[in-house]
Amino acid sequence: MALTTVSSDRLSTNVKNTNFTAAEKQDLTDDIKPLLGSAGGGNKNLIINGAMQVAQRGTSSTAGDNSFTTVDRFRVTQGGLDEDVTQEQADVASGTTPYTSGFRKCFKITNGNQTSGAGADDSVQLDTKLEAQDIANSGWNYLSSSSYITLSFWVKSSVAQNFFFRVQATDGTAYNYVMETGSLSADTWTKITKSIPGNSNLTFNNDNGEGLLIRWAMFRGTNQTGTRPLNAWAAYDGASRYPDNTSTWFTTNNATFELTGVQLEVGSVATDFEHRSFGQELALCQRYFNRSYAYGTAAGTATTSGAFVHSLFGAQNYAAIPGGIRFTQTMRTTPSITIYSTYNANVTGKLTADSTDKTASIAYQTENGFFPFVANSSSNLAQNVFLRCQYTAEAEL
Repeated sequence: MALTTVSSDRLSTNVKNTNFTAAEKQDLTDDIKPLLGSAGGGNKNLIINGAMQVAQRGTSSTAGDNSFTTVDRFRVTQGGLDEDVTQEQADVASGTTPYTSGFRKCFKITNGNQTSGAGADDSVQLDTKLEAQDIANSGWNYLSSSSYITLSFWVKSSVAQNFFFRVQATDGTAYNYVMETGSLSADTWTKITKSIPGNSNLTFNNDNGEGLLIRWAMFRGTNQTGTRPLNAWAAYDGASRYPDNTSTWFTTNNATFELTGVQLEVGSVATDFEHRSFGQELALCQRYFNRSYAYGTAAGTATTSGAFVHSLFGAQNYAAIPGGIRFTQTMRTTPSITIYSTYNANVTGKLTADSTDKTASIAYQTENGFFPFVANSSSNLAQNVFLRCQYTAEAEL
């Protein structure tokens, strides 16, 4: 007999319309969700780029400035190091469980040589942030201790040890929920799943500001660790963000930490990872970072590929890209824009007129686009010159 497919929304509605108690309804919904698997309702994963597919800025970096440099929506922060870590979008090895579950990329951190040991102010961490409105409208009753969100991910470390990670509700009075991986076996992928209850002290504004921080600590020095409850909400304390950290990973030269398959979903059970296509994931990432360059081309490269172009039909001392530049996606907020020369590598603030760079100005800048132009040029722009523009636009949390 053929089975009839029933959507997760319909099942949830049927559960809600019965006379069960709230706790019984939650139990029934949690029992149903694993049966639905990855087909159980689209857009269930609140994390963007959790499979680490998209890396618009590049695939490897040793930058130590705590900026976004490789995998989109994920950022390494570090401090007090003798040698900066290397971060990269790396391949998941074939034959491993993440690979057979459809994961091909991971975020990989390789430790530097920390010759002075583990200092009290030293740290290496990895994080991602979610907009407050995405939590507020997720369906999670975050004020109720009987309503849950579930965080799951795959992790691998070259050093066998326990690692701490936390979620932080940042609106209102900030609250922290600290968890641990348990002792990981060296060089072995392990899936971690944690269900997180609501709490009456949590606040999530219905806006586009930072609402939820998820942060994994490879190491955090004792100036910001101490007595801290695990698996419980507690008011944020900057001097005690985690329990004291094991320093083995941090003091091991070239130790590695890898992460993929990050999923955050409403409910108390982890369902199969929601795999999205590369195009879908890229479009979601472009709300926070947008650029003109062809994918795989580093910003600042002297190239016309992907550039916006306007041909000048008469000599003039003012020129612009007609109609301005419209972003591929509406961005989270009005972004920080950097304009690059197409003729000289790593030269910013310039529009290029054939092979001559001209100082660029920006007008009408919004979350949807901007209007770049050259005004009052010291020398007229000649007829039949091509005016070109490359840019990056950042609106990260």
